[in-house]
Amino acid sequence: MSDLPSSYPRRRAVLSGALALGAGAVLGVGLPGTARAAAGPVISGCAAWGARASSAPVKLLTTAPQKIIVHHTATPNSGDFSQAHAFALSRSIQNSHMDENGWIDSGQHFTVSRGGWITEGRHSSVAALGGGTQQVESAHCTGQNTVAVGIENEGTYNTVEPLSAAYAKLVDLCAYICAQYGLRAYQIFGHRDFNTTDCPGDRLYAMLPQLRADVAASIGGSPSWSGWTTARPGDTGERVTSLQYLLGSRGATLAVDGSYGSATENAVRAFQTTNRASVDGVAGNQTWHQLATPLANGAQGDPVRALQSQLNAHGQVLVVDGSFGSGTEAGVRTFQTSVALPVDGVADARTWSRLLA
Repeated sequence: MSDLPSSYPRRRAVLSGALALGAGAVLGVGLPGTARAAAGPVISGCAAWGARASSAPVKLLTTAPQKIIVHHTATPNSGDFSQAHAFALSRSIQNSHMDENGWIDSGQHFTVSRGGWITEGRHSSVAALGGGTQQVESAHCTGQNTVAVGIENEGTYNTVEPLSAAYAKLVDLCAYICAQYGLRAYQIFGHRDFNTTDCPGDRLYAMLPQLRADVAASIGGSPSWSGWTTARPGDTGERVTSLQYLLGSRGATLAVDGSYGSATENAVRAFQTTNRASVDGVAGNQTWHQLATPLANGAQGDPVRALQSQLNAHGQVLVVDGSFGSGTEAGVRTFQTSVALPVDGVADARTWSRLLA
């Protein structure tokens, strides 16, 4: 499944029980299913930790992910740092996701234990990561399960931070994912950036700027993320025009007039409900994160019209025709140069956020 049920926060509590080892006990690094790709961390695959077979074939997508989303398991902050415990945790998570949530497999792609052991979550995630061009459809974040790698971090991080060993492995894993898929460090986010949830905990969420900086130190590039500018009822102008175009591309029926009236507010509320974001009728962090998907040469439709309209508002002269060709790409590159962003002609989240600001 690619949707989180309304009971999703509860599934984290389900994992808080004892993690009993099954028969056969300890499985070591180097057993079948454990892989170390070139320059990447050791990841123990599903075979190594004794995963059940998925209840249906996992879906291998033909596209690479656009971001990484960080979670916490909301389980006790265990003092057992062994690999055996990490494997037991992975089995517990899979059982909960399949038996309680009704998913076909573990929802996340990877899990980092308190002891710093990394395990594969959903089957075939290690192989997809090793290839660097595809991803496995997941079930860790509503609205993002075909575009984001999900990483669970064992523990509850509302009032305490992750242990240094576990955090170091999270940095290593994120850096490797970014290197494999060509992602930048600022494309690392928390679950609460997209859905209404406490995940990944207040303290771990507050560490995301440091996580981006540490990953950037490994792979290069700037880690900075400036965030989104809010649009709300009563607003007018190009930001609202973009919002209306983007909502229209997700099925809303409303006039693109640059005026944030009741029709736009209702469309925002409907979109927020569908994507399990905070439902307030205001286009803020979660709404923009879900709406403003990356666009590149060859894209078509209302999202491109939103982009072209924004570029024109920033001094360019483009035909707003919904076709991302060489002219639109040149326009994106010009804008990126003007605001000191990486110049690649792709309207990713950071480019969108600067445009909308």
